[in-house]
Amino acid sequence: MQVISDIAMLRARSPGEPLAFVPTMGNLHEGHLSLIRLARRHAPRVAASIFVNRLQFAPGEDFERYPRTFASDCEKLAAEGVELVFAPDERTLYPEPQVYVVEPPPLANELEGKFRARFFHGVTTVVLKLFNCVQPACAVFGKKDYQQLMIVRGMVRQFNLPIEIVAGETLREQDGLAMSSRNGYLSASERAEAPRLHQVLQHVKARLGDGERDFEGLGGEALRGLAAAGWKPDYVEVRRQDDLGTPGPADTRLAVPGAARLGSTRLIDKVEA
Repeated sequence: MQVISDIAMLRARSPGEPLAFVPTMGNLHEGHLSLIRLARRHAPRVAASIFVNRLQFAPGEDFERYPRTFASDCEKLAAEGVELVFAPDERTLYPEPQVYVVEPPPLANELEGKFRARFFHGVTTVVLKLFNCVQPACAVFGKKDYQQLMIVRGMVRQFNLPIEIVAGETLREQDGLAMSSRNGYLSASERAEAPRLHQVLQHVKARLGDGERDFEGLGGEALRGLAAAGWKPDYVEVRRQDDLGTPGPADTRLAVPGAARLGSTRLIDKVEA
């Protein structure tokens, strides 16, 4: 496995066969590795990146304490047969203040964007930079971060980038908790409580399956249930699955994204209904 931190060296490598690319912030778990395995089905070679992107963290968020486990991450990627790891430092990817940024669509100001100002400006900007550096044929993103998936897919389409965006299913612990690097922040008691977010989303899904169409009422009920259990919920909403737009009564392909804080840890999840 080749580990490259320099953009010029990355671009100077021999072209070879097409690459499938999995961008990560490191601290890899089985969810990330499932994306690597999915990438393997879409191209002969697989590349990953490890970069904690300051641009997508708001002041007071966990940029400084975000887990950095580079050596073990590389061991896991090598075991999966990854051919290339791009691991730039900040000075490499942002050699000067990044005053040019991608302006994401209005969707970026809803759901996650409503609670994390300019989060998707940082996400789309770093993803575009990584795409330009790695030049993959396809890139794999997990469905847990569904809004991110939708926005990156739209960016690729509107900028005519020659990259296929592949969606990977959310991997879960046995109790239903979506795998996430931030799960490591949870105390033992919080970890026991954490699956409730998925359970609440599943309850909304079941109600939708029974024909309930009071989308706003279902979201409000879910928020109250989380708050009653000691969470600080940000949102639980019913959206259209295809574009995360507000659904109408006739829409049948639906998604239920949610985010809430448990103690000091913010968890996100999403189910398809």
